[in-house]
Amino acid sequence: MVEKARGALRLAALDANAARLGLRTGMALTEARAVLPGLLTGEAAPEADADLLAAAASACEMFTPLLALRGNEGLLLDITGCAHLFGGEVGLGTRATRRLQRLGLTVRAAIAGTPQAAWALAREKPGTVTRPGPEEEALLRGLPLAVLEQDAETALALQRAGFRSLGDLDERPSHMLSARFGEALPAALRRVLGREDLRLTPLRLPPEIMAEKHFPEPVTGLEALLEALRTLAGDAMAALERRGAGGRAFEAAFFRSDGEVRRVSLETAQGLRDAARLVRLLELRIDALADPLDPGFGFDALRLAVLRSDPLTPQQAQLDGSSAAAAEAAEVAALVDRLMARFGREAVQRHVARDTHDPALAAAVVPYLSAAAGASWELVAPGGGEEQVPLRPLTLFRQPQPIEVMAEVPDSPPLRFRWRHVLHEVTRAEGPERIAPDWWRLPLLPGAQHLAPVPVTRDYYRVEDARGLRFWLFREGFYEDPAAPPRWFLHGLFA
Repeated sequence: MVEKARGALRLAALDANAARLGLRTGMALTEARAVLPGLLTGEAAPEADADLLAAAASACEMFTPLLALRGNEGLLLDITGCAHLFGGEVGLGTRATRRLQRLGLTVRAAIAGTPQAAWALAREKPGTVTRPGPEEEALLRGLPLAVLEQDAETALALQRAGFRSLGDLDERPSHMLSARFGEALPAALRRVLGREDLRLTPLRLPPEIMAEKHFPEPVTGLEALLEALRTLAGDAMAALERRGAGGRAFEAAFFRSDGEVRRVSLETAQGLRDAARLVRLLELRIDALADPLDPGFGFDALRLAVLRSDPLTPQQAQLDGSSAAAAEAAEVAALVDRLMARFGREAVQRHVARDTHDPALAAAVVPYLSAAAGASWELVAPGGGEEQVPLRPLTLFRQPQPIEVMAEVPDSPPLRFRWRHVLHEVTRAEGPERIAPDWWRLPLLPGAQHLAPVPVTRDYYRVEDARGLRFWLFREGFYEDPAAPPRWFLHGLFA
């Protein structure tokens, strides 16, 4: 595979035959063709490679949640405490290898005490399974220096100095190696020999609670999967109860035998510790999937994870009815959970107040589970008492409706107005209530000290016509400004 680098086409990857003939990654294509005129090449696709590596990582998550990418060419799995689920380290390594081979990959795998040791053995002695101790160290000391992955200059200097294996380097004091080759070399040596553990940074944060089921044979029926999910939900809820918590975010992962992984996630409005209710929500979520849950040749593992939880303590019902509000909130939360499971998280929304005088911006719609907090609409009068909140219509038009108005004097309420070809005679009017733009939120023009053009000041009136209908009108602009004569609009309707 070739890619353009440093102004030329260069080899990005090659097979074993090309490597035996002296080709190497980074070599210019012209130089490679001089060595091997019949060389067959293809264009490298880094994005497709990254997608394939991500798919391989997902396929291996059934063995451990602690999984990390190793550059763009491999995976590192922390299998501490997981091997017994697969019959030991050898059984786990065999199953992982076969699972990746089903994705069409050529696999070189090894198991050792530290990530760098396992990586080095996978390169030079694939299939090795060792544990920390003298035998592992002896095996690692015999590996070639290439497993240290040093730059070309350092590798050439080591070769000229007569070093051939990790054991040769290990016989030299670290301070001498640092003085001659830099601190990176002895640090890499310590990690590969297992004397320094390099902790993994997992692709996904480990769940708070995890329960999983591995099937002896692939399962294709949805009902069988749901039955297994009920068992896992019971285990997860028991773990939450021991913690005094309720789950807020859950994920069910279905591992297909061909390596594909399907994930179904949901969030709840309140802490949840009811296994039956959780399974019902997951069923709704599965039924609502745009891409149905295809079993293919069957699922061989199922995992239920609690990604996030909140404290949840039992609530005692009170005889005086003071617990009614909490019960009502729980019922609303249960409804929200069902709606989100059916229609998605973003489809269920709520209104929050905003700190502004502009009626069109006084409320915003956010997802129900959003952490956005609404502003307070409590008003304080200049004397310190409570001020009456201005009346607002129940119906507010997204775009104010233009109207024709006749007023007795320019600044007075209208006597009559025409809206949608219907004339309304005004019998009662209150106002004006002047609302100006929030000047402290207005953007400054680049390089200027004055404000950008903004909506003009509005004078609002609450009016009632002869039939008892009430309207919210406003006049935009002032009669004193001949350049911009005022205009009238209908902004809302009262009940």
